[in-house]
Amino acid sequence: MTAVVYARLRVTDPSRWRGVALAWRRWAALAGRLAADLTTRLSRTAAAWSGAAASAALARVAALRRRLVLFRVLCWQADQTASEFAVSMERARELLARAGRRGVLIDDDGSVRSPGDPTAATEVSAAISVAAHADDRAAERMARLTAAAQQPTAPPPDRPAGTASPAEVSRWWAGLTTAERQWLLATEPSWLGPLDGIPAADRDTANRLLLEERRAEVKQAPGLDALADRLADDDGPRAYLLRLDDREEGRAVVALGDPDRADNVITHVPGMTAGLASFSGELSRAARVAERATELSPAASTSAVLWLDYDAPDFVDEAASARRAEAGAPALRRFLEGLRATEDGPPARQTLVGHSYGSVVVGKAATTAGLAADDVVFVGSPGVGVDTAGDLAVPAGHVWSSTSRSDIIQYAAPAPGSLLKKLELAAAVPIIGPALAFSRPHQDLWFGHNPSDPSFGACLFPSSPDAGHLGYWDRGSPSLDALASITLGTAR
Repeated sequence: MTAVVYARLRVTDPSRWRGVALAWRRWAALAGRLAADLTTRLSRTAAAWSGAAASAALARVAALRRRLVLFRVLCWQADQTASEFAVSMERARELLARAGRRGVLIDDDGSVRSPGDPTAATEVSAAISVAAHADDRAAERMARLTAAAQQPTAPPPDRPAGTASPAEVSRWWAGLTTAERQWLLATEPSWLGPLDGIPAADRDTANRLLLEERRAEVKQAPGLDALADRLADDDGPRAYLLRLDDREEGRAVVALGDPDRADNVITHVPGMTAGLASFSGELSRAARVAERATELSPAASTSAVLWLDYDAPDFVDEAASARRAEAGAPALRRFLEGLRATEDGPPARQTLVGHSYGSVVVGKAATTAGLAADDVVFVGSPGVGVDTAGDLAVPAGHVWSSTSRSDIIQYAAPAPGSLLKKLELAAAVPIIGPALAFSRPHQDLWFGHNPSDPSFGACLFPSSPDAGHLGYWDRGSPSLDALASITLGTAR
């Protein structure tokens, strides 16, 4: 078995599998254009033609459109399979390359001749394990897709109650036949897409259909267009669209890599002004943590999730209130419960990160027992709604925080108007204005004690002195390394 896997791994080119995934994505796009054209023609024909013959023709065209939609579903599912296989092969080949740099020689049968470095032999073994696991999963998934393409779809006999928990939704979904699942994906994406407890791969398929519907309805939607461009991108981990709501500033939940199959999952909650217009920058921050985690530990798969499913404040006066954080916290808890319910394999290590006002959302979510996260991290926080780490329903040693000494957030005193006054003072007084306004950081911030103050009781990790409010994710920074280590569970 080892010899066969190693032989395949040596000749497998991950970029070719990325090309396969991209081809399936393009087929899905073509089918979407054809389905949209049929929809237009269907409407025009129905308005101009009536009678028995017209009804028969319209029914035939409608059936063809449904088949095109189902074909899109199958294309995206094949794309998911090929994309995940490519990423796994990249990790496996990186492990082999690391072993090679240590001077390891590997025979054709996969046996190792090592210069005495046990780490190298472990890396070779991990590479073969990653490759074998990926090969088995891809083969099993493609076999299921082949079978699904050859059978008719059918509506499910029942639906979960509106009050069903993510775990109950997951059990309901697992009890459906493949034909019933495909029917729901193709016909009811708007109902299925936001449902916590549905596997990430299936939510992604439903939400991609929903995204295309919304783009067709809204002619000018830069946020939706940018989101669609990222979903079509073949550079880096495949994106999974887990939630979409384009009302107001827009909301979206996007994962890079399948969180249901990852060893580690980091969920990033952004802060003030976050919306569809700014999602690319927020997603890149979460992505850098996952990339760094993979660099540190290629044997472990890491998925990064941008959770933008709350109404983030747009202005300072809105950010001075905890109301939006309190409104968003229940949805965040439910989303994390959904990730736990849909795990496909051993339980993943779940890390929850809140930045700026997002840390208030995380803090509100973490005050009640049962939060489905192993570690909670606050970055550049204005306070999290409590005064000590012990006030959070998170085990001791699993609350983390960092604030750069150049981050203006630490000067946000309890009175909401004080920051505005300090900004005015800093601008009004030449040269020494900033020093007068921001002479020292406050321990008590808008939403409680500064979590980066030692007396709060969190595990503190370093950040660059010049990181400001957004530089925590800069490549090469100590905070990025710390976030990756926390995600992997290796931080001390």
